[in-house]
Amino acid sequence: MRKVVGLLFSLVLLVLPALAGCSKEPTPEDRFAEYIGLWNQQKFAKMYDYLSNDAKEGITKDEFTSRYQKIYEDLQISDLKINFKKPKDDKQAKKEKATYSFSAKMNSSAGAIAFTHKANLQKEGKDDKKNWYVDWDTEFIFPELQEGDTIGVSTIAPQRGEIVDRNGDGLAVNGQAYEVGVVAGKMTDQVMEPLASLLRMNREQITKALNASWVKPGLFVPLKKVSMQDQERIAQLVALEPVQTRKVGARIYPYGEAAAQLVGYVGAITADELEKRKDKGYTSSDVIGKRGLEQVYDEQLKGTNGVKIIIKKKAGGEDVVLAEKPVADGKEIKLTIDANVQTSIFDELDGEAGTAAAMNPVSGETLALVSSPSFDPNQAALGFSAGEWKALQADKKQPLTTRFKQAYAPGSVMKAITAAVGLSSGAITANESVPILGAKWQKDKSWGGYFVTRVHAGTEPVNLEKAFVYSDNIYFAQAALKMGKATFADGLKKFGFEEELDFPFPLEKSTIGGLDGAIALADSGYGQGQIQMSVVHLLASYTPFINNGNMIKPILLEAEQKGQVLKEAVVSGEHAGLIAADLRKVVGDANGTAHKADMADYPLAGKTGTAELKQKQGETGTENGWFIAYNTKSPSLMVAMMVEDVLGRGGSGIAVKKVKNIFMQRK
Repeated sequence: MRKVVGLLFSLVLLVLPALAGCSKEPTPEDRFAEYIGLWNQQKFAKMYDYLSNDAKEGITKDEFTSRYQKIYEDLQISDLKINFKKPKDDKQAKKEKATYSFSAKMNSSAGAIAFTHKANLQKEGKDDKKNWYVDWDTEFIFPELQEGDTIGVSTIAPQRGEIVDRNGDGLAVNGQAYEVGVVAGKMTDQVMEPLASLLRMNREQITKALNASWVKPGLFVPLKKVSMQDQERIAQLVALEPVQTRKVGARIYPYGEAAAQLVGYVGAITADELEKRKDKGYTSSDVIGKRGLEQVYDEQLKGTNGVKIIIKKKAGGEDVVLAEKPVADGKEIKLTIDANVQTSIFDELDGEAGTAAAMNPVSGETLALVSSPSFDPNQAALGFSAGEWKALQADKKQPLTTRFKQAYAPGSVMKAITAAVGLSSGAITANESVPILGAKWQKDKSWGGYFVTRVHAGTEPVNLEKAFVYSDNIYFAQAALKMGKATFADGLKKFGFEEELDFPFPLEKSTIGGLDGAIALADSGYGQGQIQMSVVHLLASYTPFINNGNMIKPILLEAEQKGQVLKEAVVSGEHAGLIAADLRKVVGDANGTAHKADMADYPLAGKTGTAELKQKQGETGTENGWFIAYNTKSPSLMVAMMVEDVLGRGGSGIAVKKVKNIFMQRK
């Protein structure tokens, strides 16, 4: 037993020196590789622990960490890649010093930055142990950056792209405005009151601007921008002694209220908006689109800031450009809109609450998108006062609402679509006469006290042509019931109901509703029930009657292909021709509901509609009046209009008169 123990002890004595001989001292390349790994992870505090004593004498850990963090944040450094290849046969480990080359690549706000540099390491003893440490200096950050140098970032704002109509006329352009301000130190109580009144600001806002931290006596303090067209107000302002003006860049909207909801306006970016766009190159000094196409196409219109990163040398040395990204101006957005048509329609609405749109029904080009009443986008871009904004929001006619994007009950303009679905399904035929007596009708006694009513209460049987001419609700209610819920709904879906319309300006989807029960189905046949349509979709739905049954895609951008078929053969060419002839009679026939729009040598076809808005039959609600029309000889213009609250004021006749006037201007 003693011999065994003695043998084991001898073996242990032999193994210990062998293990000691296998222990490996740290190598410089391994230490530097660890440092590079921490750098790629941007673990700056841990990187500091690898610095030599000499390096640490020049910078504290907090200074080292914060300097890296600030530079990388300010320059928006991303995709950092520091590469170091270990040498295959490195003999420097046996020395007290070692030198290695490394490369760095990264992206910044001004573009890519890349460099190579050499790192010196030295062996030092710390805590009775020797190891390798990096002899760091500022050139590790960037080789051109020496102690005492600073890094600067300069930004050049791009020119915002303009929005123009089909003829190149500006709808949103870059112009100038007066920036009104006062000279700090010269403000008096006597001037405060008239100044606040003219600028539509309160005293507190002016006082806050004058007390800003940067303000010093004699400096110009900007307060508000004023349109260059507002010459009378400018004259009153400059008459106040401390007030001065200067011309500054501004977004201008030449067509003002006529295109406000379509084009929108720009304004200073908010903190919330910046947070949502922080990864898209936006900065706190940007202006962005707040509504309309300015908002829809903001990224294309905005352009890209030009950025230059400069190392400013100490003691007046020549600055070094570290990276530079040239400015890229925003793109022009050219529309199919005709500013003259847009203006004439807006003027014709004359402050009525309503909407209208115009398109070329053959090419699909949208010529106008109008919402009324409206607001001044120029003032919106310069900044509404609190009182002005409150007044707009409180206005019962809702001038801030973009009506052409909303869906409404279409009323009897729906009847052309019902006819198309009915003819296609075989539920109705053009020549079949339906015996309808009296002014009201119900399917059976199960409807209780509910009746479908009509205006023209004749005694003769009604065929499709007469149903169009007299706009017979009962005829189209019965047609929907003959089709049945499934057939009627499927037919409407072929016309694009329940689909998002592929259109640059976001529009509400046209919907069918539940069609639950016979009453709802009957009412939907003449555009009541839960049927909802946008004015743009209404225009598109009438294009089959001009294009041999094909539904044309509405377009808004000039670059889009013209004459695209959105829905092929939604109705046969034969049936499309029948409906088109009946739409002509709605205007041309002396008994037609739109006969007041008839013009010699300028034959219009179209359909009127009155949509009743009320909770139940028998009570008084409101009505919206519709009219859609086009010239049968030269179908290059189709106009659809809806005027709100026409009950007791002439119903759809208001829209008929206005649309006729628009066509008269185009004759």
